[in-house]
Amino acid sequence: MPTVDVRGLRMYYEITGEGEPLVLINGLGLAVSETRRLVEALARHHRVLAFDNRGAGRTDKPDEPYSIPQMAGDTAALMHALEFEPAHVVGISLGGRIALDLALDHPELVRRVVLASTCARVISRRRVRLLGLISRLPLLRGDNPQPRYAFNRQRRASDGYDRTPRLADLKSPTLVIHGRRDHIVAHQLAEELAAGVPGARLLTVAGGHIFPLTHPVAFVDHIVAFSRARDR
Repeated sequence: MPTVDVRGLRMYYEITGEGEPLVLINGLGLAVSETRRLVEALARHHRVLAFDNRGAGRTDKPDEPYSIPQMAGDTAALMHALEFEPAHVVGISLGGRIALDLALDHPELVRRVVLASTCARVISRRRVRLLGLISRLPLLRGDNPQPRYAFNRQRRASDGYDRTPRLADLKSPTLVIHGRRDHIVAHQLAEELAAGVPGARLLTVAGGHIFPLTHPVAFVDHIVAFSRARDR
């Protein structure tokens, strides 16, 4: 089982595929084992680093407060430890907020950033509770179910989160992908996120909050198109 100790935390990770490096940051409650189809789709185009955030999967789950900057710091430390830098970064839901903080606080690590089903400010605890229910659907349950206390620690990491004032500082080319039928994060928040980042592109898809997991090939196609467009 590949793990590395960073910042006093034992983190589980997997590296697959070939090509330019890409880091996948999962959402609330999700582990690598629950996103196999997405990782496999990404690995057809990139060398992919996928890992379990603190509190999920086979990474340590300390019963103490978590924060988005802390989890972004975990990601940066993991990338340093594995010499997996700089890389494209894809963050989904909670992982999108982690990716946003990573790009803002560690810009030297991030080539391009894709922010999916996420927002720069959290305004509704009800939506976070709904996401907790969705994350427990059989579709998303793997071999390492998350303890309730760890789920709550991850959930509370987003309490009071607001990076709106800092969005203009984000320099990495940015793609915001959001489902038109997302009932967890309002589409308006995706519009605000994209509008706040200089040069960011907003792509609205027909699906809902977990579109990246239910339609991984289509999701990856959007990511690849974005990368190629930026390369021209």
